[in-house]
Amino acid sequence: MKQWILLKVKMAVFFHYLPLVFRKELSIQRFAALIRRLLLFLSKISHNKFTKIGNQVRLDLYVPNFSSKAFFVACDKFKTFGEKLPCTGVLVSITNACAFRCKHCYQRFDKGADVSLDLVVDAVKYLQKAGVCFFNIEGGDPFLKFDRLKAVCDAISDSAEIWVNSTGYGMTRERLSDIRISGVMFSLHSFNAEDLNDFMGRDDAWAQMENGVELCHEMNIPVAFNTCLMKEAFYNGTFEKIMDTAKEKQATLVQMIKPKPAGAWLKKGDGFFSEADIKQAIHKINMYNTAKKYRNYPSVSAQIIEESPEIFGCTAGGTDRFYINAKGDVQPCEFLNLSFGNIAEEPFENIYDRMRKVFNTPGECMLCEQTAGKIHRLFEENNCEALPLPPDLSKQVYDNWDAGAATGLYQKVKDIQ
Repeated sequence: MKQWILLKVKMAVFFHYLPLVFRKELSIQRFAALIRRLLLFLSKISHNKFTKIGNQVRLDLYVPNFSSKAFFVACDKFKTFGEKLPCTGVLVSITNACAFRCKHCYQRFDKGADVSLDLVVDAVKYLQKAGVCFFNIEGGDPFLKFDRLKAVCDAISDSAEIWVNSTGYGMTRERLSDIRISGVMFSLHSFNAEDLNDFMGRDDAWAQMENGVELCHEMNIPVAFNTCLMKEAFYNGTFEKIMDTAKEKQATLVQMIKPKPAGAWLKKGDGFFSEADIKQAIHKINMYNTAKKYRNYPSVSAQIIEESPEIFGCTAGGTDRFYINAKGDVQPCEFLNLSFGNIAEEPFENIYDRMRKVFNTPGECMLCEQTAGKIHRLFEENNCEALPLPPDLSKQVYDNWDAGAATGLYQKVKDIQ
């Protein structure tokens, strides 16, 4: 079935772009280059476990469902020649409002009032015109500020997907029916209700999640889970029990988030996983994605695989994705506590362009891990009260940093002309 799906994708892409040659919008040479680029990209995600969502197929967490409008907008990325490829994904925090206090929260020090809603909507509209086709909306919890969530969703046309990160808190049947979203991603950091409640800082965290999941199933909205697991989880059976829970709750996919030195865990440094731990985690993840025994389980999208040099490397800074926090700071990534500017202080497009120039060549280095120590030192030395670091201090971090060798995928794409 997987090989058949891949063949269908290749044929669909070929015949989708072929008319551009007849209309002389694309030369035969560029058409051939585009197809080669897309085949190269497809080879990098073909290790994934594909999953059906309705009558469409999900190939990768950050690639819109095949064969939706948004899927072909994502493919359009590779029609760009002679300049940096467009970004296709963004994580947007619409509010700091949150009823929880998760131990790992990367927004722990993101103190400040929510930025003007009009500025967020303007940025979202600009990004969709620039090629972004995967909008991941979060908070805090976005359902606590539903007017802001609805306004942002209303600003995005159906040529892009909208996934919402939520704890389930504030979610209602009426609210779900009043917005166009492609799916909801819930927090599932433990298979045990008491442990999840403790981790998230509320006695009703599990109950809120379960209620939200049930509402989504009732409204026919796909469900996914975000889970942040420490290395022990891949040795003591916790990972397996998380997957059992995700299957029981009929999730379509699970995003495995590698613990990062950011926010509440900034001073922990980067010593979460050793190389041996990463190999163990990848082994377990691949087992669930490939073994026939687990064919009825959700697919697993894991950062430790996606971010490897052999796949995508670091895609922060508008290569494939970036982050806008609730108070308006434009960050390369939610785990990289740096600001390139605030949309309340200067036009978004200026900030966005400045950031993408710094990240002009995607690298293999995980900059969030490499720079965490320096970010923490500057945070304390300058008596900062909030993260991300302000633009002037952020510049001290990214000026002359080493992003590592150019990611193989993007270098090869660039070379295909």
